[in-house]
Amino acid sequence: MALGPRVLKTGIAVAMALYISMFLGFQTPVIAAVAAIFAMQPSIYRSWRYFLDQLQTNTLGAAIALLVGMAFANDPLIIGLTCIIVIMICLKMKMEETIGLTLVTVIAVMEASGQWDFALSRFLHTLVGIGSAFVINILFFPPKPNVQFLKQIDSVFNRMSLLLRTAISDEMKESSFRSEYQALETEMLSLHDKFKLFEEEIKKIKRAKYRRSRQIVVYKQMLNTLQKGLEVLEAIDNHYFQSTRTPEINEAFDRHLELLEKAHELVLLKLDDKMKPELESIEQMEIKNEKFLQTVMQEIHFDDGSRRLSIVAAACYEYGYQIARLDRLAGHADIEEKVTS
Repeated sequence: MALGPRVLKTGIAVAMALYISMFLGFQTPVIAAVAAIFAMQPSIYRSWRYFLDQLQTNTLGAAIALLVGMAFANDPLIIGLTCIIVIMICLKMKMEETIGLTLVTVIAVMEASGQWDFALSRFLHTLVGIGSAFVINILFFPPKPNVQFLKQIDSVFNRMSLLLRTAISDEMKESSFRSEYQALETEMLSLHDKFKLFEEEIKKIKRAKYRRSRQIVVYKQMLNTLQKGLEVLEAIDNHYFQSTRTPEINEAFDRHLELLEKAHELVLLKLDDKMKPELESIEQMEIKNEKFLQTVMQEIHFDDGSRRLSIVAAACYEYGYQIARLDRLAGHADIEEKVTS
C-alpha cells in the first residue's frame, strides 16, 4: 500500500492535535487525536463542509448530553438512549458523516454527569482535533482532485486499451484478463469519486467562471467516454463469444476496436497538448464507425446465434461516437491545468 499524502497528513494532524491539547493542559488529549483522524477529508471543500457540519452537530450533541447528564447522571442505558436520539437528529439534518465523531463527543460529555466545565473541556478537545485536521489539510499537500483525476484517466485508459486490443483475439490468459478487468472496474469507481470531488471544488468554492465550467464539461466527457469503452468490454464478455461468427467477423471487430483505441488515444494526447490538432482528424474514424455498424447489421441474420453481435456492434458504435464528441469538446476547451510529473 502506497504512503500517500492523506496518510501523512493524518499523522501530522494527530500530532498537532496532541501538542495543542498538551499545551492547553487537556487531561485526555486522545479525544482530540480521534477527532483529527475522523476529520481528515479528501478535498478542501469537504474539509470546510465537514468542519461546519461537525461544529453544528457536536454543539447540539454536547448540549443534549449535558442536559441529559444533569438530569439522569451517566447511567449506561441513558447514554445509549441519548446516542440514539443524537443519531436521529444527525440523520434528520442530513449530516450522516458527522455521526461517529458526534457520538464520541456525547459519550465524553456525559462522563461529566452535569459538570458543565468538564463537559466544555471535552467539547473543546473535539474542536481542537477537527481544527487541526482542517488546517493541515489546507497547508500540507493541499488536495488537487483535478490533477489526480487526469493522472488516473491515463491509468484507466492504458488498462482498458490493453483489454480491448486483446478481447477479440483472446490472446490473454483468462485469469489475467479477469484480474485486469476487475482492476479496471475498481479504478473506474475511483475515477467517478475523483470527478465528484473536482466538481464540488469548482461549484462550491471557486467562482463559476466560463473556463472552469468548460473544464467540468470536458472532464465529464472524458469519464463518459471511458465508461463507454468499459461497456464495450462488458458487451464482448456477455455476448460476443456466445454468438455465431466467422474469422472474417473476428478480424473486422478486432480491427475496428484498434481503430477506436487509436482515436481515443489521439484525443487524450490533444487534450494534454501533446498533439498538433491539424495532423490528425477524427472525422475518418466517425465515417468508418458508421460504416462498421451498417455492415454488421446488414450481414447478421438476427437468429439466436448472431443477433448478439448487434449488441456488441452497437456498443462499439456508441464508444466511437463519444470519442468524436470528446474530440469536438477538446477543440473548443481551454484547459490550463495539466498533469504534472
